[in-house]
Amino acid sequence: MSTSKYIKLLVIIAAVAALDIYVLSPGLLGITIGGTALSTAIGVTLLLASALVIIYGSYALLFKQPVVLPVKEIATHEDYVESLTAYKQIKVLEEDVNVSLEQLDRIRKKKDTLLNVLNQRFDASELSYKKFASVTYEVEKLFYLNIRSMLSRLQLFDEAEFKRVITQKPATFSRELIQAKVDVYNDYLSYIKSSIGTNEEILLKLDKLLLEISRLDSFEPGDIENMPCIQEIDSLIKQTKFYKQ
Repeated sequence: MSTSKYIKLLVIIAAVAALDIYVLSPGLLGITIGGTALSTAIGVTLLLASALVIIYGSYALLFKQPVVLPVKEIATHEDYVESLTAYKQIKVLEEDVNVSLEQLDRIRKKKDTLLNVLNQRFDASELSYKKFASVTYEVEKLFYLNIRSMLSRLQLFDEAEFKRVITQKPATFSRELIQAKVDVYNDYLSYIKSSIGTNEEILLKLDKLLLEISRLDSFEPGDIENMPCIQEIDSLIKQTKFYKQ
């Protein structure tokens, strides 16, 4: 269970408790249980409402299953984070999902760092700035396309069926059929790990790009194409079949 959910729940409980103390404190609003009929009714209603808020908050944060956003509706960085987080509950995928969430955080930071460095070293109208910025955005686009492809597979992953497949005995079905089922789910897991590996490679290439920019004092637009990191990035983009999705 995410620590942030417990923190949110504690905030809700603290806020409700603070409100109850303020409203029911003698000498403040004059509302007390056991006083006038109206005062008692308001006090009891407040306590019941407070209990309902805490109960619903506990359910929503700790027990309610997260709604998985359709892949075609994912648009923002936060959408990607929310969509991936929904799959942390699947034990066999938890570690991979955690790595992907960490990568999502890192890609945003690296892009912001690169753009800050470019703004410090170049004017936005310069060809060098435009080339480096274009490469940065193209790589970011490729990164998110990999995440989208992962999410498309994750939405098809049936945890209950996966557990059933890996625990089936040959007495139920033939070994060949069981192995074929296992292979299908291994393909899911292998694809996810491959996408994570590609995104880690993207992050590494952004690090190399940042390092090369920091090392050079001046750039000629024609020289940028020959920079090793630019060539590696271009090669990665061209060889990734999901790039044109």
